[in-house]
Amino acid sequence: MTTMDQNPENPRLKASAEKQRLQSVRNGFPWKKWGPYLSERQWGTVREDYSDNGDAWNYFTHDQARSRAYRWGEDGLGGISDDHQVLCFALALWNGNDPILKERLFGLTNSEGNHGEDVKEYYFYLDSTPTHSYMKYLYKYPQAEYPYEDLIKTNQQRSKDELEYELLDTGIFDENRYFDVFVEYAKDNTEDILIKISVANRGPEAADIHLLPTLWFRNTWSWADGGAKPIIQKVGDRVIQTHHTDPLFQKLVSDYYLYCDRTVPLLFTDNETNNAHLFGVPNPSYYVKDGINNYVVHGQREGVNPAQTGTKCSPHYHLTVGAGATEVICLRLTKTAPREIGEPFATFETTFQARLQEADAFYDSVTPPAIKADSDRVNVMRQALAGMLWTKQYFYYDVDKWLEEHNINPLLGPEQRSKIRNGEWFHMHSDDIISMPDKWEYPWFAAWDLAFHMLPLSSIDSDFAKEQLDLMLRNDYLHPNGQIPAYEWNFGDVNPPVHAYATMQIYLMDKARNFGQGDLDFLKYAFSKLLVNFTWWVNRKDSDGNNAFEGGFLGLDNIGVFDRSAPLPTGGSLEQADGTAWMVFFSQQMLRIAVELAVHDPLYEEFVSKFFEHTMWIAGAMDRIGENQDEMWDEEDGFFYDVLKLPDGTAMRLKVRSLVGLLPLAAVAIFNEDDIAKLPNFYKRAQAFWSRHFDLIENIHIPDEKGAAGRYMLSVFTEEKLRKVLSRMLDENEFFSPYGIRSLSRYHADNPFIFHHAGEEFRVDYVPGDSNTGMFGGNSNWRGPVWMPVNMLFVASLRRLYSFYGDDFKVECPTGSGQYMTLFEVARELAERLISLFLKDSNGKRPINGASDKFQNDPYWKDLILFYEYFHGDSGAGIGASHQTGWTGGIATIIQVTGILTDEVAEELLSSSDVELEAMRKYLNKK
Repeated sequence: MTTMDQNPENPRLKASAEKQRLQSVRNGFPWKKWGPYLSERQWGTVREDYSDNGDAWNYFTHDQARSRAYRWGEDGLGGISDDHQVLCFALALWNGNDPILKERLFGLTNSEGNHGEDVKEYYFYLDSTPTHSYMKYLYKYPQAEYPYEDLIKTNQQRSKDELEYELLDTGIFDENRYFDVFVEYAKDNTEDILIKISVANRGPEAADIHLLPTLWFRNTWSWADGGAKPIIQKVGDRVIQTHHTDPLFQKLVSDYYLYCDRTVPLLFTDNETNNAHLFGVPNPSYYVKDGINNYVVHGQREGVNPAQTGTKCSPHYHLTVGAGATEVICLRLTKTAPREIGEPFATFETTFQARLQEADAFYDSVTPPAIKADSDRVNVMRQALAGMLWTKQYFYYDVDKWLEEHNINPLLGPEQRSKIRNGEWFHMHSDDIISMPDKWEYPWFAAWDLAFHMLPLSSIDSDFAKEQLDLMLRNDYLHPNGQIPAYEWNFGDVNPPVHAYATMQIYLMDKARNFGQGDLDFLKYAFSKLLVNFTWWVNRKDSDGNNAFEGGFLGLDNIGVFDRSAPLPTGGSLEQADGTAWMVFFSQQMLRIAVELAVHDPLYEEFVSKFFEHTMWIAGAMDRIGENQDEMWDEEDGFFYDVLKLPDGTAMRLKVRSLVGLLPLAAVAIFNEDDIAKLPNFYKRAQAFWSRHFDLIENIHIPDEKGAAGRYMLSVFTEEKLRKVLSRMLDENEFFSPYGIRSLSRYHADNPFIFHHAGEEFRVDYVPGDSNTGMFGGNSNWRGPVWMPVNMLFVASLRRLYSFYGDDFKVECPTGSGQYMTLFEVARELAERLISLFLKDSNGKRPINGASDKFQNDPYWKDLILFYEYFHGDSGAGIGASHQTGWTGGIATIIQVTGILTDEVAEELLSSSDVELEAMRKYLNKK
């Protein structure tokens, strides 16, 4: 008899199936070998740019991509690859009307869009498990000719004050004349992948569609030292075999077979550049990358190889789909040869259903009970996490080799090296699966984005989160001078130092997951590398040695009155409130890590003292005793500002009320009485430091008095300062929008900040939507919109502040409302406003969808969630990159934690001996 715990229908058993796969990965089973690792856009990237002027967008265009082999990676539609992108699979489509096959997503380049680059397609990451044992993707394919020229011309004609011209605006989806193309993957085992493609005709009439599921090898053989050329060939009416002839790649990807569910034409060509078409020179290979495109679209039969062999192959399904009907095709990609497989599709549906049920059970197991009661929240949370898992990408970039191909080497002088992008990063070598911000708009890693990505991802795949954080600190990423690489357009640019914060948070989650046993090896490794990075900051970004930091744009693009990555028009220097706040934050996180390590190993107690004193010096520099015009805190305004230090020695605050002045709120560290008691030498040194530097500590909150549950707090803010800043932050006429904290105060809508110099005007206006300037490409705006990552930090810091102040500390929220809340309640209010961006309101509308009738009302669109880069400061409409699940996917964490941290739990947290760990335990649904 089967017990309940053994019953395969038991939801806990189904949930454990995915968890067991995750565990087996640790033991060497390659469940993650295949995944959604194709880029959505390889063209227009720095890696593929071999121009003389660094114009990556125009050197390798979308129009060239169908005919030109990539050097460093591959892209595709709803595709997958192995973890070294040797062998790739993706979907190609043709509706009989388009001038080209739809093999990849189309979008505008930075110069073509009135607000910078932007994808002009509708696609959705619907589902994925952490091991990619089940995945689901949706692409909406118009039946009429795709309006390439209309999108380019109309957007180029629009000003930066106008909205972008979107694909829906062209009318191509009118009368629902489009196909919903669903692509699903289910793994039968680690290297046996079942593929289901379902095409639903949403239109009023039957329509034809050509489906070309495509299998190809990344071109590794056309370049110097590229190795041997592989082969794809027909080995049966419905079977295609792949074989890599190069021993190196054969080790990575052995022979695979693609099985088709019916007999269809098999089209073969080579993944090689059509030089004759693009450059007017002979082709080294007769069959070229666009051969299948030319055969299907233009009827050029000579474009495909009649010998049915090559390095790129597409089974050609020509379907007629009735109005309202759905047609399904099935394929199987596996290492099992025909003589061993039997009937390839005998258990196809059974396996698919099992993987889907396991995925459902897995997500049910990480969803708090309070959230399960709201199906809309469940939908948003799952799509957010699915999007983050789909946004993994294979990133290959050997910078030393790339620079050599640009005739740059380490022996050249700095003047010559500076003429080429990333000319100081010879050591950099990426050959990894990395979490990307957005695989079309930003198909390259960004260091601070990645740190935020790991917070939600760690709740479902802790190992991946730790591996990603470690990756940025490896010797082939971290610069020898200690700098963490920013992003491929300029590895030497400066991102906010949030790596230590993500490291500590993920350590605590792991500790909670393992019943109080943390991964100390992970923490020690990160700490050792972050020491080097911290030293780089101190040496490179504090030019006057006074603990007031610069840093450049620091990820906040156009937030300042000047371009903060360029020389100041006034001369002099800019001491940045955000740069200094980030360094207090960084130092505090290093302090938290040092305390955790010192509790287990006394050798680290010296580092506790080191980072305590660093934190004090940096925090103290933001507001010295007395009224000083060269410091960031403005007592009258109750706010932090950037300070412009002029060449003549004078200084002035640039009174722009922005996130720059709110970021010090994130710099809060809480310590438990028990931990401090285990570090007696540190506490003695701290007391001695206070006695010697009374002037330093006068205006900050030091850990010399106990708060709730005997805790200690180190913060930039005294209680008086905290109340002043919260009064502004929670004012709906300033920062507190219905959908989160704005990046710029609404005060500047009527009171723009204006600065004159040498006859030129510089100004900052409140701009709640798209940017109206071209600064940093013009596709990003920090002058009013709501951004998820900093809001996540504010929610977390408010909870930490509450854990010290408790229920007796209340503030008016919103300011002027007459309603008073504890900081726990304020955190919850902010979290709910952020969540409301994605949820249906009382009228069934989602704020993120703005004025889009299709997204708001159409049954085939209204429950599909896009995770935009940022959100309109007043309406909440989504703006910028539409698939920025990278950090906007952090809404999953906010939904989860808000569903756990009820009023009852708040009382438990106040009485707990370890507030951080207790919160994480609740977060993971463990007691």
